[in-house]
Amino acid sequence: MAGQVPVGTDFAPADARWRDPKLPPAERADALLPLMTLEEKLAQLVGIWVGADADGGGVAPHQADMMDGAPWSEVIQHGLGQLTRPFGTAPVDPVLGARSLAVSQAEIVATNRFGIPAQVHEECLTGFATWRATAFPTPLCWGAAFDPELVEEMAGKIAHSMRAAGVHQGLAPVVDVTRDYRWGRTEETIGEDPYLVGTVGAAYVRGLERAGIVATLKHFAGYSASRGGRNHGPVAMGRRELADMILPPFEMALRLGGARSVMNSYAEIDGLPVAADEALLTGLLRDEWGFTGTVVSDYFAVRFLQTLHAVAGDAVQAAALALRAGIDVELPTVDAFGPALVEAVRAGAVDEALVDRAVRRVLAQKAELGLLDEDWQPLPDGVDELRFDDETSRDIALRLARQSIVLVRNDGGVLPIAPSARVALIGPVADDPLAVLGCYAFPTHVGVKHPDHEVGVEISTLREALGRLVPHLAYQPGCEITGDDTSGIAAAAAAAAESDVCVVAVGDRAGLFGRGTSGEGCDAVDLHLPGVQADLVRAVLATGTPVVLVLLSGRPYALGAEFDAAAGVVQAFFPGQLGGEALAEVLTGAVNPSGRLPVSILRDAGGVPTTYLAPPLGRRTQVSSVDTTPAYPFGHGLSYTSFEWYDAAGEPEWPVDGDATVRMTVRNTGERAGTEVVQLYLHHLVSQVTRPVVRLVGYTRVALEPGETARVTFTVPADVTAFTGVHGRRVVEPGDVELRFGRSAGDVAAALSLRLTGAEREIGHERRFQAQARVDRAAPVPRQAGQEGYGAREGTA
Repeated sequence: MAGQVPVGTDFAPADARWRDPKLPPAERADALLPLMTLEEKLAQLVGIWVGADADGGGVAPHQADMMDGAPWSEVIQHGLGQLTRPFGTAPVDPVLGARSLAVSQAEIVATNRFGIPAQVHEECLTGFATWRATAFPTPLCWGAAFDPELVEEMAGKIAHSMRAAGVHQGLAPVVDVTRDYRWGRTEETIGEDPYLVGTVGAAYVRGLERAGIVATLKHFAGYSASRGGRNHGPVAMGRRELADMILPPFEMALRLGGARSVMNSYAEIDGLPVAADEALLTGLLRDEWGFTGTVVSDYFAVRFLQTLHAVAGDAVQAAALALRAGIDVELPTVDAFGPALVEAVRAGAVDEALVDRAVRRVLAQKAELGLLDEDWQPLPDGVDELRFDDETSRDIALRLARQSIVLVRNDGGVLPIAPSARVALIGPVADDPLAVLGCYAFPTHVGVKHPDHEVGVEISTLREALGRLVPHLAYQPGCEITGDDTSGIAAAAAAAAESDVCVVAVGDRAGLFGRGTSGEGCDAVDLHLPGVQADLVRAVLATGTPVVLVLLSGRPYALGAEFDAAAGVVQAFFPGQLGGEALAEVLTGAVNPSGRLPVSILRDAGGVPTTYLAPPLGRRTQVSSVDTTPAYPFGHGLSYTSFEWYDAAGEPEWPVDGDATVRMTVRNTGERAGTEVVQLYLHHLVSQVTRPVVRLVGYTRVALEPGETARVTFTVPADVTAFTGVHGRRVVEPGDVELRFGRSAGDVAAALSLRLTGAEREIGHERRFQAQARVDRAAPVPRQAGQEGYGAREGTA
């Protein structure tokens, strides 16, 4: 049997308590650890990346420096901790890939004394990152949808595909809070608000974990706050920004989602690389928060302590720093945790207790996954029926894409496009199938290096999808995504001039390390559209034809005054393989848009870094000539129907250890069904340290038929008002606050004054993180003259 201990082992059967599935995982790990040699222990702390390019061109810079290419039989002779991306390194047929993985696992089991298989990990940020798997919308789309339940459904479907293929761990979600939109990995974040990131990120974690896949939180912590938005750049932040903006989503994903793994950030915070930060990876994560899972290194992050950060003199010193800090597993392949570390431990230069601590965690997780069970089998059941891009997956991807598209502007009702309209479709992303995919989708992440292989999934471009819904469609690309060639702009302008309405689709190409305009290592110097796309937009606007500007991008680009002439603006953040279809449906009115901005859209391309979470002096003031007011704020989004908000109510007293209950009535006053996203914001009138003017503390989607009314009730624990106070501790401070019902962070429908009562209260990781929302449909509540919160919200801005 594949999981049985090989003949010739040198331990007695009585020592094999670690095989007993009835024992707690930690006890099984403790029983096995004393039986292992140092080589066997260290083998459990590394991954192996079979098939990765050794020339460094496959994934990232510096890769070639850390790929030693040792023979497979030599690498696995003492066992193996992890197998790195057997499906996500090159195009592989699902069934053949699963069978090949099972063969590798059988070899690993047969070679090591204890018959322990490897834990297999894959990327899964926008779906199982493998050939012929559904490419789902990017995390910015998850945030734009404001729908944790749908995100959890998506994650569960992804996880079932991974489990069926023999994968155990997913390197997702990214719960970094974006702080500078120039950062290339903004597309991988859920948004700029920690509450939104935390609630949606926790939902994704639940979807993975409930299906048996170990979710890995990325990137702990501070990665998204680098100076200048530069990948791997130094992070300069105070303890309050770290505690109040960066860390809460990680706490929420652990507490509310149950994530069993964390990946370190590449960043340094105030001069200390996170991979060597014992206070963060052990003191905070484990001692204070009680995390018992595994900490895996971001790829090559251990050796980067030597080669990029220069806080270690060689690989052994880097390994020692990482182990002491709390990193358990070196990914993606053997390097700093290799043979040189064995000798250093034997020589007493590195404490073996640090190795044992990490091995216990790894073995306990393998026990949880059934990898220490005697009856474990390498080949999953039903492997010959594997399908990674099935009807259910595509349905979820389409629903999420639809909900994520944001109608930003609709002046004069140019949208939806009339069926009889003559439409010119212009722009470099309009007919590019990869324009709807993020940088961690397989076709853009790996597939581009294998041009002889088909993409593997069906992707309708915007041109193809819109052409099916609009009979009279003319197309001109106008220009490329990058470059300075303007020769096609005249033809594009001519096509626009001959049409009733012009749709201009501009934006990004996702890629890695300079091979795109968005994605890992594809940072921007400002928020101007790449290449000459802005010139294209200006030329089309000058024709006088009503223009709908469609942005297919991985970050928000600045929409200054020169773009105000656009009659409509639609924002899509890489909405996945069904994104073209969803966009066409929104443009033609087949789908009523309900997305909301998870990041602000700035007016000034140089107006960074800034997010809506600014204190008073971070906003427009009389003491500076710079106006940071966004063109469109966080949470903004329009509909093809209209909604009226009224009858806000709540009790004025709010105990510092209790709940506040507030209510608002919403009515669909339009002629078609639609979904409003009711948002709740907190405002501190006075606080002991400066606070954001407003920040999100609750939200819910409310679907309403024409004329239908709903009463929306939020129950808000006082814990959500907490912040890091003047003495460095998280406190709930008594005093006057407002809970504001908002259509966005900048559009308040009603503000309720409350007083937090009682003594200042210190709270920690066990606090309550989120408000609860209830939607009760009822007959319309009669309005009274002078009542706060009146006003219908039209589908225009």
